[in-house]
Amino acid sequence: MADLIFGCTGVSADRYAATPTLTFQLAVTERSGVRVHAIALRCQIRIEPHRRRYTASEAERLHDLFGDTSRWADTVKPIQLATVTAMVPTFTAVTEVELPVPCTYDLEVASARYLQGLDDGTIPLLLLFSGTVFVATEQGFSVELVPWSAEASYRMPVAVWRELVDAHFPGSAWLRCSRETLDALSAYKARHALPTWDATLAALLAEAAPGDPAPAPDQEGETGVAQR
Repeated sequence: MADLIFGCTGVSADRYAATPTLTFQLAVTERSGVRVHAIALRCQIRIEPHRRRYTASEAERLHDLFGDTSRWADTVKPIQLATVTAMVPTFTAVTEVELPVPCTYDLEVASARYLQGLDDGTIPLLLLFSGTVFVATEQGFSVELVPWSAEASYRMPVAVWRELVDAHFPGSAWLRCSRETLDALSAYKARHALPTWDATLAALLAEAAPGDPAPAPDQEGETGVAQR
């Protein structure tokens, strides 16, 4: 019977993927000496926000996610980042495998809202493994399950997430709205001859709070407004 240990040794932003993708480096160790023919691996990745400290500015940005800091002991819970699968090829003793993890930058998704709210430091992750193990024997192959206790902790640098976002959405962020809201924004944009969506949102903010300076539109990129 295979005796497996899983670990995460690193993560990088895949700059050439069609969609934002993090690539985790996994180390898989087999301690009983059997030859593993393959593993059909499933990995659930969770963010564990209670395992790090936050600055005052980070806490303010995370208010809509967790509420007031006085309630964080009750409201800060694990956040699902992704569930992905991978095939681990044949090996004996130890092997390394890459685990691609597609990510979203939709700020209505809790994981993206959380990651966007961080300035620096690390992001505590918990990787939970399951799947099917095919072990080579003298009689052929035996089929086993990855035990539910198989897991690994990893602290991903916030800089890796920033690199991923900047590679796909440089100087931009994405907001989702209904078709009705988009139509209303389009009409406002046309009436006032505004050149970009960023300028449209800045003008609306200036009208809503005339005493506050309106944010300057980004010259390199603008906030995208995607219809739902």
